[in-house]
Amino acid sequence: MTEFLVLTAIGEDRPGIVDDLTRVLLNAELNIEDSRMSVLGGEFAIILLIHGETDALKQIQQQKDQLETALKLNLLFKPTKAREAIRNKISYHLKVVGMDHPGIVHRLARFLSQRNINIEDLETESYPAPHTGTPMFAVNMTVDIPNELANSKLRDEFMELCDEQNLDAQFSPLQP
Repeated sequence: MTEFLVLTAIGEDRPGIVDDLTRVLLNAELNIEDSRMSVLGGEFAIILLIHGETDALKQIQQQKDQLETALKLNLLFKPTKAREAIRNKISYHLKVVGMDHPGIVHRLARFLSQRNINIEDLETESYPAPHTGTPMFAVNMTVDIPNELANSKLRDEFMELCDEQNLDAQFSPLQP
């Protein structure tokens, strides 16, 4: 029987982490369905959705301590199931950029959660503005908006929130 497992790994960044980790998964006859990887500060973080036979998934979980030592990573395993397709929704890309200040992500997330809008993917970045060096902050996210909410009023409310925070924003449907 095929099952799913979320594998989270974090450790000091170095070349070869992805090679080492994916080799372990391949040797265990496990397949990567989805992944997110990033270097944050001096740390490398990865989240993988893997699937395979029940026995192979149990075996890799039982090897956690040995794998952590060999890979020099902290590992977390969480059994899960395949995600059901969400109907009656439209996926949108939201991009927000402005001078960095505390609370940007929280205010955006609160706006969305109050409307029962799910964040599917979120990525942020801090960087100095060209020429001035002013600390800037960018948020890119994909959200799933229920059909009944996907209208110009929602877009206008989102843009108003961003204007209040002195943030530039884009709010556009994802192309299929």
